[in-house]
Amino acid sequence: MNKTNYNTIIIGGGAAGFFTAINLAEQTSNHSIAILERGKDVLQKVRISGGGRCNVTHAEFEPKPLSRNYPRGEKELLGPFHSFMTGDTIAWFEERGVELKIEEDGRMFPVSNSSQTIIDCFISLARKHNIDILTSNNVASIEKTDSWKLHTKTDTFSCEHLVVTAGSSPKVWEMMRQLDHTIVNAVPSLFTFNIVDKKIIELAGIAVEARVEIPQLQLESQGPLLITHWGFSGPAILKMSAWGARELHESDYKFDLVVNWLNYISAQDCFETLAARRKDSKKQVGNEWLFDLPKRLWKYLVESISLTEKNWADCSNTDLHNLATVLTASTFAINGKSTFKEEFVTAGGVDLKEVNFKSFSSKKQDNLYLAGEILNIDAITGGFNFQNAWTGGWMIARAIGSRQ
Repeated sequence: MNKTNYNTIIIGGGAAGFFTAINLAEQTSNHSIAILERGKDVLQKVRISGGGRCNVTHAEFEPKPLSRNYPRGEKELLGPFHSFMTGDTIAWFEERGVELKIEEDGRMFPVSNSSQTIIDCFISLARKHNIDILTSNNVASIEKTDSWKLHTKTDTFSCEHLVVTAGSSPKVWEMMRQLDHTIVNAVPSLFTFNIVDKKIIELAGIAVEARVEIPQLQLESQGPLLITHWGFSGPAILKMSAWGARELHESDYKFDLVVNWLNYISAQDCFETLAARRKDSKKQVGNEWLFDLPKRLWKYLVESISLTEKNWADCSNTDLHNLATVLTASTFAINGKSTFKEEFVTAGGVDLKEVNFKSFSSKKQDNLYLAGEILNIDAITGGFNFQNAWTGGWMIARAIGSRQ
């Protein structure tokens, strides 16, 4: 007969679930732990994250700057980050045989460049500490009596401490509602923009440092902007999609995006540079690109205002003002969004006012803990989302472990 009674049960076999289980097992002895996963496999989001390399965390080593990368959760995570954050994550993995590296953009990956390294680490440690990993166990309902009762199709599990790390599962969210928690409805976060202008998508693959804004929604962002086969991506867009997740959802993802291809150069400063170029140059505007812009992008922008074959010396002030405008304030109609790679992140989940962030415990139910994406917390890139999972799991393990 299968064992069904545990000291702690964790619903959700993802990053936060495994990190909680392993840290709790390392802090306690004779404490039985089970992970219930509805799917056939565990750690699936870890597997696909970072293009299959797993963006474990991000090289930001101060709590306050780190917390600023969370459109939802910035205030709540500041305290927990003083207990466990990026440096602690790096040390944790290195002490268990997984070395991490920092890439130029600050993202951190295992040196192996494979998410399987993280998965193997977690599975190995779970087995070492006799943590039961119970796949194909879809929790249908949760009942609170003297202990927690979890009902699946085939079994009823019981435990003293219940940890929920089931991500943005609508079914689990509904169970949280029934346990008196408020759920902030989910909207997509961390996505790319689909563009109406078919000409610019012919420039797919070009990336530049740019400033982007949506004036009607009062949203702006800055960073690398990538032109794709469907529109715009890159950190500038992903950050904007995270910070503006709800406003963009309410706009039905239809709006005008204004791009300053020159980043922080103003239209006036741009005009003055163009005017200086006009003085002695008989070269065609289309053949002499400026501001270190990629040649193909320059030609596209110049062509859009019919200046390609005009000589610099023959350009009027109006021509140069038009060029300065298209370089610093190109406007594109956006019509829809696309999921970023295979990763799908949502804003939404258990209302943060109902969670004690000293222990990631519920303020509504005793011995209930919540971590990861089940909370209304999300970040501007995957590595920050994982750091939220590691911090939450560590804090929960410490809280439960201190009660043993």
